[in-house]
Amino acid sequence: MTSVIKALRGLPGYLFLAVAAFVSVGPLYYMAVSATNTTADVLNSRLLPGNALIDNFNRLVGAQDVGAAMWNSTVNAVVTTVLALLVCSIAGYGFEVFHSRGKDRLMSVMLLAMMVPFAATMIPLFRMFATFGLTNTTIAVVLPAIATPFLVLLFRQASRSFPHEIIEAARIDGLNELTIFFRIFLPTMKSTYAAAAVITFMAAWNNFLWPKVILVKSEYQTMPMLIANLRAGYVTDYGVLMLAVLITSLPTMVIFLVLQRSFAQGITGAIK
Repeated sequence: MTSVIKALRGLPGYLFLAVAAFVSVGPLYYMAVSATNTTADVLNSRLLPGNALIDNFNRLVGAQDVGAAMWNSTVNAVVTTVLALLVCSIAGYGFEVFHSRGKDRLMSVMLLAMMVPFAATMIPLFRMFATFGLTNTTIAVVLPAIATPFLVLLFRQASRSFPHEIIEAARIDGLNELTIFFRIFLPTMKSTYAAAAVITFMAAWNNFLWPKVILVKSEYQTMPMLIANLRAGYVTDYGVLMLAVLITSLPTMVIFLVLQRSFAQGITGAIK
């Protein structure tokens, strides 16, 4: 009897989790199913898999250069992620280890910068990169994203849990600051780096507005730009469109599934 009462008490929680799981997984299921159906089936909200997957893929690769778009997105996302982790982790480490009131004020200014929408700085950025002839380059896509206040704050908070006694002992042993950072601090913050990598990679992969502005030539288009091009005509082939969305979503899904445990640990450690 007692076990039944406990089960009934936990029923609302399980129902809530079931609804939340359905809301989260439902759109992904519909996207995958729609990629196998024709436009008519998608418009009719068909919820069962179809047999148009190969036809949709052939029309997709015939209309757009999917391979080049995937390569461009991969290069932009990987380079952005690597450089952002390096720059922001060094900045966060410096803010905490070499702490001062001036750095606290600077950090406050950086956090205020998070409230400025990117659309407000997009035109000055474009004019600056155009002046230096950097349009249609990976550098122009990557540079604005390698130093973000959020990642600096994330690594600064994570650095607070790092024992400063180890740093002092390493200094006494004669190690310089770069050696301490790369050989001692970095290996112990793997979960924080994993969390930052997931956040940065997903943001860089899904970035649409800035690449659309700075990458003028079609051969430099990324996957989000390719999806936008599929909707640019008078008639939209929703089967092809959903297949492109599915292909675009796969890399971010894989990255998150592989690093989800470290992601949770990294976020939790940064909050503490």
